[in-house]
Amino acid sequence: MPDEDARLLRELHDQHAQAVWRYVVHLTGDRAMADDVVQETLLRAWRKPAVLDQSQQSARAWLFTVARNIVIDDKRSAHSQHEFGTDTLPERPSQDDGADAVLDAWLVSDALAELSDEHRAVIVHAYYGGRSIAEISRELDIPEGTVKSRLHYGLRAMRLALQERGVTER
Repeated sequence: MPDEDARLLRELHDQHAQAVWRYVVHLTGDRAMADDVVQETLLRAWRKPAVLDQSQQSARAWLFTVARNIVIDDKRSAHSQHEFGTDTLPERPSQDDGADAVLDAWLVSDALAELSDEHRAVIVHAYYGGRSIAEISRELDIPEGTVKSRLHYGLRAMRLALQERGVTER
C-alpha cells in the first residue's frame, strides 16, 4: 500500500470507525460482532481505493452502507438461521456413565469378529487372558514363533478393521 493510501485509510479509521462501531452495536446489540463488521468494512475500503479519495461525507456514507450490508448478509446466512447462542454450557455428566466403555467394547468385538479364528484366538488369549507367548503356545498347541506371527498379523488386521469403523489412532 502506498504511503498516501495508508495515511488516508488511517485517517478514515480515526474519523469514522467509532461511529460505524456504535451504529453496528445499535443494529445488532453485539459488541464482538461490531468489531468484526468494522474491521471487514475498513478492509473493503482498503480494497477499493476510490473510497479513500472521496470526500469525508461520502466516504462516511459508504462505510455505513457497507457495514449495514454486512450485518444484513450475516443475518441472512445459514449459520445465523440455524444456530443460536447460549450463555450456559450443556451439562457434563458428573461421573463416567460407562457409555464410552460399552461403545469401545462393541467396536472391538465387531473388529475381532472379522479376524480369522487363528488370529482371534491368539489375540483373545494374549490381551483378554493376559497370557504370555509361551502359555499361548502350550494352550493352543502351536509353536511360539507362530503365536508371535499370528499376534502381529492379527493386530494389523484388527487395526484396519477398527479404522474402517472410524476409529483413529491418538
